[in-house]
Amino acid sequence: MSDHLGMNRGSITLLNHDTSEIHVEVAHGISPAEHTRGRYKLGEGITGRVIKSGRPMAVPHIDEEPLFLDKTRARSRIDKSKISFICVPVKDGQRVIGALSVDRVFESSSPLDEDVRLLTVISSLIAQKVALLERINREKDQLREENVRLKRELNNKYSFTSIIGNSRKMQEVFYLITQVAKSNANVLLLGESGTGKELVANAVHYNSLRSTKPLVKVNCAALPANLVEAELFGHEKGAFTGANREKAGKFELANMGTVFLDEIGSLALESQGKLLRVLQEKEIERLGGTKTMKVNIRLIAATNKDLAVEVEAGTFREDLFYRLNVYPIYLPALREREADLLLLADYFLEKYASEYNKDVKRISTPAIDALTQYHWPGNVRELENCVERAVLLCDDQVIHSYHLPPTLQTAEDTGTQQSQSLNHAVERFERELLIDALKTSRGNMRKAAQALKTTERIFGYKVRKYGVNQKQYR
Repeated sequence: MSDHLGMNRGSITLLNHDTSEIHVEVAHGISPAEHTRGRYKLGEGITGRVIKSGRPMAVPHIDEEPLFLDKTRARSRIDKSKISFICVPVKDGQRVIGALSVDRVFESSSPLDEDVRLLTVISSLIAQKVALLERINREKDQLREENVRLKRELNNKYSFTSIIGNSRKMQEVFYLITQVAKSNANVLLLGESGTGKELVANAVHYNSLRSTKPLVKVNCAALPANLVEAELFGHEKGAFTGANREKAGKFELANMGTVFLDEIGSLALESQGKLLRVLQEKEIERLGGTKTMKVNIRLIAATNKDLAVEVEAGTFREDLFYRLNVYPIYLPALREREADLLLLADYFLEKYASEYNKDVKRISTPAIDALTQYHWPGNVRELENCVERAVLLCDDQVIHSYHLPPTLQTAEDTGTQQSQSLNHAVERFERELLIDALKTSRGNMRKAAQALKTTERIFGYKVRKYGVNQKQYR
């Protein structure tokens, strides 16, 4: 417009719909300082009025127009009597998003109506671009907010404070995590399968100085022996049959971060030697390659085997064991942390009730007895699966013993020995229903009777018959 149409000091101003402020987004023919001063309130000056009304304005002589404020002061050294000012709205549909304005030398023979029409056409082209940029900026803001939210959730999810447990042994685990998290020491997680070793590995990494870097997980037991080296260290193209492209290994991907090697006791002796070199020299070579690459990684290893016994048996390298065993953390089995059993059960109950959109609120007393008397060979993982199954089967607000897996429904746990009579079994079931109803109604006999679809008189009779004290449930 400046070069071909004789229009000077052109500017595009945009409206911030949240603050109702107008600022110069881009301009030509004014200095950066003048550019910065170009700020208006909605309705202020010619620009503010055009954006507020959505109608163009043309001023033949700016020195005769009181609405012309010249906030940029770009015309302070110019004869204003010879300058015309034209401002048209920039619209996205019916929504005004800004304005396009220009100066031009006043010419009595050239009406400003033609300039207004021309600028209106140009403003429609600008509007398309501005609307696109607004959408892009909104999406960027949404992605930025989502990124912050996900990082916050990730930190909360893998914070060691979110690991369920109040028992003394779990408090010891929390203390060990706190002490080692901020260091770069290698960590060895010991314990039976299902005790939460991966959860602890997550907590160590996401509370460490490497929390913003990758955490790469490898299950050594799931890797075929002939592919372990290629997976851990990567390979070059043509290194073996099927290697049609080069591939970075897990250690390379985790550079500056953490590698979690689960079931490390399953590694073959040959692979153990190469892993030892990585830990000692902090360098790797891709399979089929000759280039040595430096890597800065922290190693967290986990196993359910007794590595000291494996060393004595000759199936695990002694030097690698000592390199890994810098900071061992033992994860207790669930049977060793009885105080945490019900905490975990309640946590999983709430989790899966929400996930499956079920109104399951609690676990009945006989079901609790069955849970506490079971020996849990599969540890926390088995308990989680057990509660998930119970939630799926449950049709009311209470998980009963018959919702639990058959492995927990032993004769001793459920009180259904072959020798007991039918009457005794029915009485046990009736008493359980009464107690559950009183718990739900907080000891209110009328509400409890309504829940069981019986009369208050019959309910009261049964309560007295089975010696249930309704007051203790208030």
